[in-house]
Amino acid sequence: MREHGGNLDLAQQRFGGRAEDWIDLSTGINRLPYPVGDIAVHHWHALPSRSEIEALHRAAQHAYGTSAPVVATGGAQAAIQLLPQLAPRGRARILAPTYNEYAPLLSAAGWEVEQVRELDALAGANLAIVVNPNNPDGRCHARKDLLALLPRVDRLVIDESFADAVSELSLASDAGRPGLLILRSFGKFYGLAGLRLGFAIGDAADIAKLTAASGPWPVSGAAIAMGCRALRDDAWASATSARLARDSVRLDEMVQRQDWRLVGGAPLFRLYETPDALAAQEQLARCRIWSRVFTQQPTWLRLGLPGSEGEWARLAEVLAR
Repeated sequence: MREHGGNLDLAQQRFGGRAEDWIDLSTGINRLPYPVGDIAVHHWHALPSRSEIEALHRAAQHAYGTSAPVVATGGAQAAIQLLPQLAPRGRARILAPTYNEYAPLLSAAGWEVEQVRELDALAGANLAIVVNPNNPDGRCHARKDLLALLPRVDRLVIDESFADAVSELSLASDAGRPGLLILRSFGKFYGLAGLRLGFAIGDAADIAKLTAASGPWPVSGAAIAMGCRALRDDAWASATSARLARDSVRLDEMVQRQDWRLVGGAPLFRLYETPDALAAQEQLARCRIWSRVFTQQPTWLRLGLPGSEGEWARLAEVLAR
């Protein structure tokens, strides 16, 4: 298993407590989620219909500001798993450091994988991958720079899993151009990661391949119902984006008393350089607050944003010690 946040089982094994005792800040998942409300019984009893799936696709087009073809998947991760099937094996270049599923997945599928540090170094790849904003350091790339790269690669995949609250970065409105594929996560911004819903947006040929590979029922009836509702709730999305922007600043200010330096981040998470990330993680964990550390970067600590005022108060109390 590769290293990820959300590994609360490990926290409980090491520091005790029940899952409900913990504030899990090890992921970039919104802790004030979209209200679930009622889901009609037929969404649990019946297989999703084609018309329901198409309604979900239209809701995604609305939310992401695109008219390009869309396919729903079981989270952005499900779309990532299908990337090797889009084209014959070749040279893949990944802008790194970044989300750690891409390189091993493509390598296992027989691709020649190179991880590069600069955007221009992606040129010449058969498959180029950029996470924007990047996970875990929040590095962002302007739309014009990514579009300038498009003719220099065979296929450009932009993972926009953390772009909901910074929509000005999104290339979704440019999707439909041959060779450009956009991946979106529903669960992070809407705080419903357990629903397992994501989307790929691209040209007709790529989306047709992903649709065929996903099978007839790629997402659940409950995911369709929630997605259709949430993705059309523009008022909630606007208010949440504004709150996350404020809360990002609030968290940065809260940790100033620590000997930590802000490396970067997105509106759903912040990455700090600490003298000893494992020691900082343990300090938080003894008060049942879980954070993310990185084996390859022993000074990096990543924190998601607390949700309720009670969670903010608990974090402030621990940091004040």
